[in-house]
Amino acid sequence: MTVIDASRPAGLAEPGEPGYGAATRVFNLVAPAEPAAALTARTVDEVRGAVRHAAAAGLPVTVHTTGHGSAAARSRRGTLLIRTELAGGVEIDSARRVARVPAGTRWGAVVEAAAAYGLAPPHGSSADVGAVGYLLRGGMSFYGRKVGLATNCLRAAELVTADGELRRADEAADPELLWALRGGGGGFGVVTAVEVDLLPVASVVTGASFWPVAHAPELLRIWREWTLEAPWEVTTSARVLNLPPLPEVPPVLAAGPVLCVDGAVLAGEPGDAATALRQAEDLLGPLRAVADPVMDTWQTTGAVGVLEAHMDPADPVAIVGDHLLLGELGEEGIAALAGVIGKESPLITAGLRQLGGAFSRPSAEGAFTHVTARYAYSGAGVPHEELSAETIREYCAAVRAALAPWDTGGTVPTFVERIDQPQRHLDDDRVAILDRIRARVDPGGLFRRDISPNCTALPY
Repeated sequence: MTVIDASRPAGLAEPGEPGYGAATRVFNLVAPAEPAAALTARTVDEVRGAVRHAAAAGLPVTVHTTGHGSAAARSRRGTLLIRTELAGGVEIDSARRVARVPAGTRWGAVVEAAAAYGLAPPHGSSADVGAVGYLLRGGMSFYGRKVGLATNCLRAAELVTADGELRRADEAADPELLWALRGGGGGFGVVTAVEVDLLPVASVVTGASFWPVAHAPELLRIWREWTLEAPWEVTTSARVLNLPPLPEVPPVLAAGPVLCVDGAVLAGEPGDAATALRQAEDLLGPLRAVADPVMDTWQTTGAVGVLEAHMDPADPVAIVGDHLLLGELGEEGIAALAGVIGKESPLITAGLRQLGGAFSRPSAEGAFTHVTARYAYSGAGVPHEELSAETIREYCAAVRAALAPWDTGGTVPTFVERIDQPQRHLDDDRVAILDRIRARVDPGGLFRRDISPNCTALPY
């Protein structure tokens, strides 16, 4: 029986109908969204109409924008999927240092809008990731050691709840719901806009340096030692990359595995520029003394330049990966890591994001506002004719086993690549509070299929 009748909202489509493909498009091609019906919503009224239609039709509602996290989400089958592409554009209140961001806006647009005022949001490493989903699911920025998880910067949210009404959650209006939206794992409604704190950015020293992977053990050792006392203005990552010979990949990086150290050094005020350069040199100088990089892009630039440092792909791709939060590794842990992500690895990228600093200290009340781990590991491969997804999963398991002595058992939702990987970012007490809040705003469980794993005790 069809789930769409004559009363359906405009633009709602079933498989094979116009608009279905655009609404269900995902970034991670190994996990396509296959809902019963889908809609690309560009106005709040379209969201309200879709939610009310789903409730009348008995269809659970799920939500996405870019589909970067599709492999870590519950199945969309049998749901009405709303793709949020809300119109209106980014609004900057420079006096309050706050941006209002419609759902569906990519980070690139937010960064460019804020940069005109000497400000920046706690954005991700890719310009093409949706800002709202990233903020609701934690968010680890290259400014994170200065400002913490991005959820701390969420000031307010506007959302359509299960009754089809538009609500606002902020410190004055429903602070309990705002607490839940800060990393609580979804299932509260369709967020249509957020307000996010901005930080002052006069300049940034940012970029990436690349060395042949033969130098990885020594470079990783130096990098780890530097992270122990690194200033909070600096956030970096160290990864081994096995890049394919594609037109967009510089030939020197496709010639063989490379060790990449990238990141950002924040100069919040104009007078901080010289300090930022010195802080960058404190890291890069010892690394460059080991060997000359085969490519080096570190430079002083504006906030927009940070989006180019990590070299995230812009086009959809099949990704199979894994993620762990690790404690202090020591030389033994770094040696174990180097041993499994070197030149024999089938992973296209594998390595560590530096944590500590403000990442470990909440600056706002919320379900998920800090992590105490020292490093975030992530690794991923791209299946192709000569490399199966199962082979990549097996190698991910081998890496996980090698790093088991340092595994904290925690995860950050924005880094999770697979729904079947161990996930834990909330304790049982917080899960119980979140279930109580969901029962208040969605008593019928209309959004039950939109709840991330580890975020509910209910049998969804």
